[in-house]
Amino acid sequence: MLLHSLLSNPKDAPLLADVSFLSGALLHVLEHETDATVLKVVNELLRTQDAASTLKTWLPTLNDTQTEQLIRACSLFAQVFNIAEDTHHERRRLSHEQEGDLQHSGSLRATVAALKPKLSRQQLQDALNETQISAVLTAHPTEVQRQTILGINRHIRTILDQRSRTLSNHDLEDLEWNIRATLLTLWQTNETRWFKITVEDEISNGLGYFNLSFLQALPKLYRNMQRTLQDAYPDIQLPNILNIGGWIGGDRDGNPNVSADTLRFAFLKQADVIFHHYRDELAELYKELPLSDRRVRVSPAVRALSDASPDLERARHEEPYRRALATVVARLVASGRSLGLTLGSRVGLLEPYAQVEDFIADLEAIADSLTQNGSRLLAQGRLQQLIRAASVFGFYLMPLDLRQHAAHHADTVADLFKHAGLEDFLSLDDAQRSQVLLRELSNQRPLFNRFVTYSAETQRELAIFQAAYEIKNRFGENAINQSIISNCETVSDMLCLALLLKESGLLSVDDDGKPSARVNIVPLFETIEALEGCIVVMDDLFGLPWYQALLQSRDNRQEIMLGYSDSNKDGGYVTSQWCLYQAEAQLVEVFAKHNVKMRLFHGRGGSVGRGGGPSYQAILAQPVGSVANQIRITEQGEVISAKYTDEGNAQRNLEAFVAATLEASLLPHTTENPDTELMQALSDAAFKHYRQLITHSGFIDFFLQITPIEAIASLNIGSRPASRKTLARIQDLRAIPWVFSWTQTRLILPAWYGFGTAVQTVCEQNPDALNILRHQAKHSAFVQAMLSNMEQVLAKTDLDIARSYISLGQDAEQAQVIFGLIEEEYQRSRQALADILGSQQLLVHNRSLARSLALRMPFLNALNWLQIHLLHQLKAEPERTNTLNLVHGTINGIAQGLRNTG
Repeated sequence: MLLHSLLSNPKDAPLLADVSFLSGALLHVLEHETDATVLKVVNELLRTQDAASTLKTWLPTLNDTQTEQLIRACSLFAQVFNIAEDTHHERRRLSHEQEGDLQHSGSLRATVAALKPKLSRQQLQDALNETQISAVLTAHPTEVQRQTILGINRHIRTILDQRSRTLSNHDLEDLEWNIRATLLTLWQTNETRWFKITVEDEISNGLGYFNLSFLQALPKLYRNMQRTLQDAYPDIQLPNILNIGGWIGGDRDGNPNVSADTLRFAFLKQADVIFHHYRDELAELYKELPLSDRRVRVSPAVRALSDASPDLERARHEEPYRRALATVVARLVASGRSLGLTLGSRVGLLEPYAQVEDFIADLEAIADSLTQNGSRLLAQGRLQQLIRAASVFGFYLMPLDLRQHAAHHADTVADLFKHAGLEDFLSLDDAQRSQVLLRELSNQRPLFNRFVTYSAETQRELAIFQAAYEIKNRFGENAINQSIISNCETVSDMLCLALLLKESGLLSVDDDGKPSARVNIVPLFETIEALEGCIVVMDDLFGLPWYQALLQSRDNRQEIMLGYSDSNKDGGYVTSQWCLYQAEAQLVEVFAKHNVKMRLFHGRGGSVGRGGGPSYQAILAQPVGSVANQIRITEQGEVISAKYTDEGNAQRNLEAFVAATLEASLLPHTTENPDTELMQALSDAAFKHYRQLITHSGFIDFFLQITPIEAIASLNIGSRPASRKTLARIQDLRAIPWVFSWTQTRLILPAWYGFGTAVQTVCEQNPDALNILRHQAKHSAFVQAMLSNMEQVLAKTDLDIARSYISLGQDAEQAQVIFGLIEEEYQRSRQALADILGSQQLLVHNRSLARSLALRMPFLNALNWLQIHLLHQLKAEPERTNTLNLVHGTINGIAQGLRNTG
């Protein structure tokens, strides 16, 4: 088998064993479930790297059933090899830890060791008190796998873990049976949904990760972080520096399916998850604390809880902690019932907790009593983790952001102005809009009149904010903290949102006209033009006395969201990366000028074309002063499942997130800043070349015809449309299907196009440019990250496969011309990268990815050839549903195999 030759390193022997184990089991399933011809093709693919020849030989002979079976088989091989790779990574990590390598890059232990010589305990404590780190889950549709499939994949991972231990022959036979049964289940389960997913489905899917990992991973991570910090800094306290946030249910930008009812539904579902968790943990604590008051003393606070207990069983008479916990359960369940949850309690109900702090106070009373009366050890396990969970998750599980397009805010304000007999708002320029908005924001008079009939959109928008007001009052002040303005470009865009918050009670004005807000107003700068203009916008905004007063009510902190996706679609990879870096560096200066604290929110996707790549390296590559103990990052689609489907993986990814934030904020910035003049020249040249391509008269038709964009738009992977208006204009197309489509064709154009020409142009103008780039590739974290991410993408690019998609174009001559431009730029970009890194071979320093790609490549390539074949059939017979379903199968398989697709 060719796979053996790819894994010649002795350290990879366990991986080779797992690959052989999985291959054998999957072939056994295929022998019983597929046609003999399909099995022959699969066996050929296992023996060769030349999938093209194999498929060209067999494809004309296959009927629909055989084709569908072959697609499933190729997808499953790529899928299980990914699982084997993940298992091997974890195995190697544990091996390093057992060998004493506890301070590896990305670990908090390594970060604390670096901080120890430079920061006193008080300095670190002050920094931790200011730290806020948030991973924000969004429903951006790039996860093609169903939760059911992800669950089966986790079981396969468990089988591989069990197999790695020393087992008896009988145990090994049981595992062989188990893996075959699991793979048979996987084979006989639909991988794609037959129905269109709703926002409610997305909410439920997102919440699934809390039971899978977050509810256990976060409290354990906090416990481990506390220990690590106290080993170096005794008595230091770890506040709640890390949380999980969300957009699912509050993000209505381009999604007409999100409403006030959706927002309420989201919080009810979230509360249901966390209240059941609390109740179950209390039940376990009840089992763990049968302590008798004949043997222990208890504090007066616990005695009071015990005396109020509804648990009147005779056996509990002398067990004060169990009686106290019964009181806590009865109050907690009553609290859930008061929020509308269906929650049971065997001990009945007592007065509900008014707020989560009261629940935490009772738990802390129990912990203090244990600590003070000789049972400290019993307070440090589950009970301490439950206290931390309650302080992090509250009664709402995770805070949700609101998000809407600036134009919708403006339209709503215009309707309010119209019915109040005020100016024609939309006819005003930005300065005039700001003037009239400040006038209305400086007085207490509302514009909204409940006796007036507003447009449906206005009613819908105001209902969202009114629902947010109710939710904060019911579930907790921190349940909703951010309202984001996508496509924000002006000061008036910010003030429009402020007015809508005022109309719904989320922003108030006192008798002197001084404002106070209950949520943060967050601009999202996402196009190249917006990123370049954001400095002036924020400088002007901070200069307004009214806005300065508003910030005082929000801890004098302003959050800014930066859009990686649309800036890349708008200007290409190099320009997007540089504009984001420049915007951050200049924002640091503007915030310092106005003495305002900054928090950046990075809207990153999974793919490199949407800002993806390792989070740890990305955070360390940020400009000096831009992290400053505060950072939020979106987690989307397949990235969520890759990082957070199991507790251990979630802990490691979140720990790296914390470690990078502390390093970037507190350690001296040892990396070199990028050469501003050189990077600007690269950006200008790359932007020009990229824009020439996407504004080419035939480009949009080329894109729509040679990529599977229309098939992707019909996939049941998200509740949002693929475009804001139509698929006929790139600017209206969402960044996710834009990147997803290019990834499917194996061009992955958004992550490298323009780079080669830019390097060539700059080197022609400056003889020293190449040497400077080589130096910065080694010494600038920003340049390193940019080139490393690009290298990974170029390794996944396959020009031969991509070239075959050209035949799908209706105008063959024009398609050849445009592809010729792309091919030339690819060759320039490959060579430019080789010249800078000093190697013609890609991934020389990333052996794990090179190995992983080599494992999957025969099946990935086969899926591409199958997709091309089927897209031709679909163009010939567009109404043939079965062909579209088969195309969906190839999309699913390629996405799973490549990972980081959107």
